[in-house]
Amino acid sequence: MVFSAIVGRAAQLVATGLAGAVAYDGLKKALQSKVLHDAAVTVTAMGLRSLRVAETGAEKARLTAADIVSEARERIGEQAAPPMSATRGHNHGG
Repeated sequence: MVFSAIVGRAAQLVATGLAGAVAYDGLKKALQSKVLHDAAVTVTAMGLRSLRVAETGAEKARLTAADIVSEARERIGEQAAPPMSATRGHNHGG
């Protein structure tokens, strides 16, 4: 009875190991295939396009908000500060 339990457990281990080896080989072949590579490139390109669309939308929203704030300041008589020049830099006294 103990012997049959050991043989049964050994058979389960062999079957599990064989299934794992087959799955590993299949995954290894899939990763080396051109189809998977092309799919990864396509998904990455779509992600980059989506990122650019989101950045464009965020920039439009920022500009719209700046226009609204500027117009609101104008209505209350507050002068808008001139934009900072990129060439001036910061003077932190250091």
